Amino acid sequence: MCRASSLPFAIPSPLRYGELAGGTGHAAYGTITGMPETDTDTGWLSREQLRDARDRLPILYVNLVPVRVDERSQVSSVGLLLRATEQGQIQRELVSGRVLYHERLRDAVLRHIERDLGPMALPQVPLSPQPFAIAEYFPTPGVTPFHDPRQHAVALGYVVVLMGDCTPQGNALDLAWLSPAEALELAATPEMGGGHGVLLRQALAHLGHAV
Repeated sequence: MCRASSLPFAIPSPLRYGELAGGTGHAAYGTITGMPETDTDTGWLSREQLRDARDRLPILYVNLVPVRVDERSQVSSVGLLLRATEQGQIQRELVSGRVLYHERLRDAVLRHIERDLGPMALPQVPLSPQPFAIAEYFPTPGVTPFHDPRQHAVALGYVVVLMGDCTPQGNALDLAWLSPAEALELAATPEMGGGHGVLLRQALAHLGHAV
C-alpha cells in the first residue's frame, strides 16, 4: 500500500542538477556537505549556473510511467503522483527528472523512481534504453503539446514496472494507482498539465491499449 508523507517545503541550495520533482514542472533542491557547486563530475550546479544553462541549452530529462503488471505481464494499474504546483494548483504527474552529467539512462531511471517512490519500489529497468516517446518541451506555448515556461527540454519516455512497495517522497503528496481505463480518462483532463497527459496516452497506446 502506498502512503503519502508530510514534507517541509524549505528550499536550500545549491540546486541538484539531476533532479526535478514533478518532472518539467517543479524544481527540487538538495545539498551535499563539502561538495563544490561547480563539481562537474557529480553533475551539481549552483542555482545561477543552472539558470544560465537553461538560457542556452536544451536540458535532458526522463519521463517515467510507473505500472504494475499481472501474471501475464499485462498492465493492471498505472501510478500517478499528486503534486502542488508553484501556482498553488494540484495536479497528477508522471515521475520525471533530469539526467546527470556522466549518468547512464538506466541509472537515471532508478534514481528518479527511488527519489519519488522510495527505496522499496523495486523498479524493473527496461531491457532496452529505447524510449516509447520523445517529448520536446518549449518555453513558448503551442510549439508542441509539451510546455515548460522555464526552459527548452527533451525528455525520453519509459514505462517502468514496479515490483515493490511505494511511498511518495519529496514534494509528492500522494500516489494513486489507476486502471488503464481510468488513467486514459484522467489523461484527457486539465488535472494532467504540461503535456503529461499526452505522454500517458502515448505510453498506453505503446502498451496496446486503445486510445
